[in-house]
Amino acid sequence: MAIDDLLDEHEQSERVLQWLRNNGAGLIGGIALGLAAIGGWKWWDQRNEQARMGMATQYQAAIDAIDAKDKTADAKVKALEEGSSYRALAALELARSQVDANQNDAALATLQGIKTEDPAIRQIIQQRTARLLIEKKQADAALKLVADADTAAGIEVRGDAHLALGQKDQARTAYAEAMAKLDVASPHRRLLELKLTEVGGTPAKPEAKS
Repeated sequence: MAIDDLLDEHEQSERVLQWLRNNGAGLIGGIALGLAAIGGWKWWDQRNEQARMGMATQYQAAIDAIDAKDKTADAKVKALEEGSSYRALAALELARSQVDANQNDAALATLQGIKTEDPAIRQIIQQRTARLLIEKKQADAALKLVADADTAAGIEVRGDAHLALGQKDQARTAYAEAMAKLDVASPHRRLLELKLTEVGGTPAKPEAKS
């Protein structure tokens, strides 16, 4: 190897060593920060997973209490994180059990206390609340809840509210619209047909498959 080459390599080595002396602390700090960030992310992920597991356990405890008709069921539902799907679903189950026990006022209060951002859960809450309001002779309030319903179940409840108000034409329209959204094989279709007939409508015959 030529002397010039050796000198170039020596000079390059000296430059690298000098750079490390000047920047070594920052380099090591950067590596440490990177490792800390990775470790922190893993810790956060594990913490979230533990929180989800804990919430699932609480949810199951609430459902078990509801099924057992335990007096602590309401408290266990309220102990779940407000606004979470766990709490909303547990509250829906609690309201159902209250209706089964003829505690309609309690069920209505439970439903009205549910807070959720999930549109599907909100629709179920509105439908069940509307049904209870119809039972309480508050069909006007029920109708407002399902005025914009676009599912078969929601439109059917709207028809029930119209019927409770003596508005048979509007009920007939709603029942026919709800039927159009149901599959021909749906077991609920027969009930809708009966409701439609009751208000003077004629159930459309299913189209024959070619």
